[in-house]
Amino acid sequence: MALRDGLVAHCADGGIDEKVYRLLRREFMKDPTTSKLLPRFVRTNQDTGALWSYFKGYHKSWEPRRQHVRAEFVPLIDFLEFAGAPVDAIASEAFERFDASGIEEAWSRALMRRETDPAGAITAARTLLESVCKHILEDDEGNPTYGANDDLPKLYRQAAEKLNLAPSQHSEDVFKRILGSASSVVEGLGTLRNKVGDAHANSGRRPIRPASRHAALAVNMAGAMALFLIETAEAKDAN
Repeated sequence: MALRDGLVAHCADGGIDEKVYRLLRREFMKDPTTSKLLPRFVRTNQDTGALWSYFKGYHKSWEPRRQHVRAEFVPLIDFLEFAGAPVDAIASEAFERFDASGIEEAWSRALMRRETDPAGAITAARTLLESVCKHILEDDEGNPTYGANDDLPKLYRQAAEKLNLAPSQHSEDVFKRILGSASSVVEGLGTLRNKVGDAHANSGRRPIRPASRHAALAVNMAGAMALFLIETAEAKDAN
C-alpha cells in the first residue's frame, strides 16, 4: 500500500522519495511470485525519474494517471491480502504477454471491482472473454472475421472451432465432455451478465443484486476460460 499510494502521489508531482521507491521495488522484485504481479511500469522503471516520464507520457492529466496506478496494483494487493485466487497471477501474466488491446484493461477492471462493484465486475469479466475471442478471430492483418452483432456464446463457438476446441471436433468422450462443459461456462457467463451485470438496468420490484461471491465466481471463470483460449492459441502458433 505504501508503494501504491506513493506512486499515486507521484502521478501529480513526482513526489515519491527515490530511496523509498528503490527499497519497496526491490522487496517485490526479489520474490518470483510478487514480481510477476507488480505493474509493468514498476518492473521496467528502476528510478523515480523514469517513472515520472512514464506517467507524463501516459496521460496529460493527473486523475487518469492515478486511476491507472490503482487499477494496475489490484492483482498484487489482492494476492497479498487474500492470498489471491490461483488464476489471478497466472492470468495476469498471460494477458500481459498476449498484449492485445483492451484485454489487460478489462481484466484489471474485473479484479478491482469484485468486492466494491460486483455488477461492474461481472460486466468486465464478460468484456474480457469477448475481447479474447475477437482477437483470436482476427486475421493476420487484424481484420475481424466475426459479425458485428455476434454475442459472447457465438464468438466463443467460432474461436473454439478455430482452435480445435469444439466438442464436435473430438472423438474421445472425456474431451467432448470437458469442452462441452467449457461451452456451458461461457453460456452461463453471458446469461449472468445479462441478468445482473451493470450493462442492463435491473427492472421489476425485486431486482437481482449480485454479491461479491457471485462476482468472484464470474471473474475467476472468465479469467480461466480466457487463459485457456490464449494458451491454446499460443501453442497452435508455436506449431
